[in-house]
Amino acid sequence: MGTTNSSISKNSVITDFKEITKMGLSVSVVFSALAGYLLGAETISYTTLILLALGGYFMVGASNAYNQIIERDLDALMDRTKNRPIPAGRMSVNTAFVIATVFAVLGIVTLYNINPKTAMWGAISIFLYTSVYTPLKTKTPLSVFVGALPGAIPFMLGWVAARGEFGIEPGTLFAIQFFWQFPHFWSIGWFLYEDYEKGGFFMLPTGKRDKGTAVQIIMYSVWTILVSIIPVLGFTGDLKLSILAAVLVFLLGVLMLVFALRLFKQRTVKAAKQLMLSSVFYITMLQIIFVADKFLR
Repeated sequence: MGTTNSSISKNSVITDFKEITKMGLSVSVVFSALAGYLLGAETISYTTLILLALGGYFMVGASNAYNQIIERDLDALMDRTKNRPIPAGRMSVNTAFVIATVFAVLGIVTLYNINPKTAMWGAISIFLYTSVYTPLKTKTPLSVFVGALPGAIPFMLGWVAARGEFGIEPGTLFAIQFFWQFPHFWSIGWFLYEDYEKGGFFMLPTGKRDKGTAVQIIMYSVWTILVSIIPVLGFTGDLKLSILAAVLVFLLGVLMLVFALRLFKQRTVKAAKQLMLSSVFYITMLQIIFVADKFLR
């Protein structure tokens, strides 16, 4: 019996650790950073890839842990978050703070070992996410714009890790992921509207699930598509895209836009969930196409 209890508690500790650092989200961010690195690298260094993966995970894990410390009372009010380690009472604030701080330090040190600029952008993303975006979430829908800044850094961070400098190429990668976040987050804000309301979060641009919000989702979806195919025009430095790859990215964008238009017409939770899934599919496939295009060209 004692063995069973200890294995259950061990499992719950691991689960809580995954939850406080949001492992799923962290892995997707690392994927973006590695894609950016592969696009920027002239010769691939596996040491840099490993450092970037670890550093990226530490940075996102730190941001998420700090976020859950700050929002613990609000998390307790929402169905989606009430079972997180802190509001559920399985983890103390002090423990979470230690995890967050250790992760932040490890993240900055790991990224600094790649180059100082990578560490600087990593530190900026933690600061913006925890000190600006998190407090603004209960104040104004503009918080999504602020949150899109740290959210757009990982794709760009990979390029900076490869080249050690910021320029038109990482700027373009930043812009793609920046615009993409609006249809992505607003679709989540749409289908979790009631739950967010319980916590006092204002996630939708008009504050309501109305045509105004749906129009803005369509508008940002169009901008995302346009920015995503800009490299085919040849003025984004070393970030290039073949005509075939640009057509594939454009078609992916049209698919996302179809779901955005469906949300405008139907304004249902189901349509919002479909848009959210299509947005995740879009950004994942875009990164795969960009990298494959570089190495197959």
